[in-house]
Amino acid sequence: MAKVIAEMLVESVTMELPDVKTIRFQWPEGYDPGEFKTGQFITVYWPHKQKYKRAYSLSSCSLDKGAYEVTIKRDGKMGTSVVDWLEVGDKMFVIPPVGKFLPVFDPPGKHLICVAGGSGVTPFRGFVREATAKNLNTKITVLYTVKTTRDIIFEKEFRELEAKNPNFNFHVTCTRLTPEDPWTGRRGRITPEWVKSYVETAANTVFYACGTNEMVNAIEHLVIHDLGLPKEQMKLEKWG
Repeated sequence: MAKVIAEMLVESVTMELPDVKTIRFQWPEGYDPGEFKTGQFITVYWPHKQKYKRAYSLSSCSLDKGAYEVTIKRDGKMGTSVVDWLEVGDKMFVIPPVGKFLPVFDPPGKHLICVAGGSGVTPFRGFVREATAKNLNTKITVLYTVKTTRDIIFEKEFRELEAKNPNFNFHVTCTRLTPEDPWTGRRGRITPEWVKSYVETAANTVFYACGTNEMVNAIEHLVIHDLGLPKEQMKLEKWG
């Protein structure tokens, strides 16, 4: 059955950061999303600008029925208009979820190492939400690079999920802190050595990378050339 494009009401908006907004699109009455999965993306467009469409990864998971959530950074025409102007009660058209950037929860017991830069962390919120809600034994490690501590998206929720889920770990590295900043965590860019330090059994690990072309290409090189693993053990999403 063909997926139905629907006009959806903006049920809520949350400013995660001054330039990052989470939008919750309410499913209309009688809406059937079909079988969608955590990690997929929806495509949205304004009713008055139907030719201009933009895809965004779901930051919610497939267990969150009744609505889709996406988390958008002020970037480009669509991102800027959404962050600056979209309000509760507005409507946008939503093309249902598609995509293959999916968490490997079956077979159980895998280790998912999820490398993210900036707003590339958004799909991993859904990964961790589902694994925590289902009490899965899948281990998830999120390695997240941002400029400063003011740029960490979902920090509070990730820390709460970390406390609930013993199989989840959230690690942040900051690239542009001043020497006097009180941050006690890691500083500097993501390096192959840092990523490899979290690999326990390479054959049981699935690598994810979501962010800039440069960062994602580096993880691809790490997995294939440094670790000698097949491409089936990685899933990549490049955001330019």
